Amino acid sequence: MKTNIFNMKKTIDQHELAEITNLLQRGKTVAFPTETVYGLGADATNKEAVEKIFSAKGRPSDNPLIVHVATKSQLLSLVKDVPDYVERLIDKFSPGPITYVLHHAGKVAPVVTAGLDTIGVRIPNHPVALSILKASALPLAAPSANRSGRPSPTEADHVADDLTGRIAAIVDGGMTDVGIESTVVDCTGEIPLILRPGTITAENIKNAIGACHVYQTEDLPEKPKSPGMKYVHYAPEVPLFLVEKSKIAELIHDYQAQGNRVALLYASHSLQRIPAEQRLYIGTDEHELAKRLYRILRSFNKRDMDMIVCEYPSLSENHAIIDRLKRAATEIIM
Repeated sequence: MKTNIFNMKKTIDQHELAEITNLLQRGKTVAFPTETVYGLGADATNKEAVEKIFSAKGRPSDNPLIVHVATKSQLLSLVKDVPDYVERLIDKFSPGPITYVLHHAGKVAPVVTAGLDTIGVRIPNHPVALSILKASALPLAAPSANRSGRPSPTEADHVADDLTGRIAAIVDGGMTDVGIESTVVDCTGEIPLILRPGTITAENIKNAIGACHVYQTEDLPEKPKSPGMKYVHYAPEVPLFLVEKSKIAELIHDYQAQGNRVALLYASHSLQRIPAEQRLYIGTDEHELAKRLYRILRSFNKRDMDMIVCEYPSLSENHAIIDRLKRAATEIIM
C-alpha cells in the first residue's frame, strides 16, 4: 500500500484537505496530528474502515478506541444518559486533551467500543485535526498512530517509521504540543472518575465541577473502558528500567560489568557524573518533559544500546508522565 504524505505544517491546503476527506469517506485510514499525539483515523461508523486501524497497528480488538469529533453537538449526538456536569466539563476543557466516557447511542460500529455499552469521545484542540473533522463531517475513531505497544508518535516521522505501507496517508502537522495522550474521564456516574491521567488533572476537574475521583490500578475491570489500562504501552525498542536514585550507580556498574551498553535518563544533577554509554538530562519542566517523552523513548535502538536506566520517581510528580513510564518499563527497581 502506498502511504501518501500531506504537509500541513504551515498552511492547510484546501485541495489536499479535500483529498484527505475523500480517503476517509471511502473507508481509508489517515494519520493526523492532534494536540496530544498523532492519531490514526477512520470513519467510526464504518466497521470495515475501523478494522483497518486494528490491522495496521496490530492492536487487540478488545481495546476500545477513542472517537474524535469537531463540536460539542456532534459529541452529544453519539452518547446518551449524560449527567449534568458533563456539559460543564465540555465548556471548560474542550476542545482540549480530555476524553469523556459515556453510554453510547449506538451510532458507531461495535468494534469501536469493543462490545462495551460506553464510548470515549473527545474534541481535539489542533487546527489540522479540527479541519479534517469538519471537512469530512465524520466521527473519527483515532487511537495513537503507532504500532501497538510502541511509544506514541508526536511527529509525522514517528508515524512513518511505524506505519508506512500500512495506511493510506499521513498528514504532517509538525510536532505535537502536549506530547502525551488525553486525560480519560468516566462520566457514567454521579462523580467523574479519571481512568487515564493526562495534563487535565483531577484537581482541574474538581475546581470546575466540585468533585473527581481517580481510578486505582488494582481495581482493573475485566473489560476496561479506556485505552491504556490493560496492555503494555509506550515501550521503547530496548528494555527500560525505572530505578530509585540511590540505586542507580551500583546498578549501572553491575549492568556494564555484564557487557551491557547503558543509557541513563536523569533529572537529579548528582547523577550527571555516573559513567554510562549515554547520558541524557531530561529536566524538571513537566510540560517540556511530557512534550519530549515519546521522542526520547523512540531515540534508542538495539544497535546502539542494550538498556535504559531512568531515574524514578523524583524526575517528576506528574501522574501522567509517571503512568506512561510505568507502562513502558520492563522493570521498576525501588
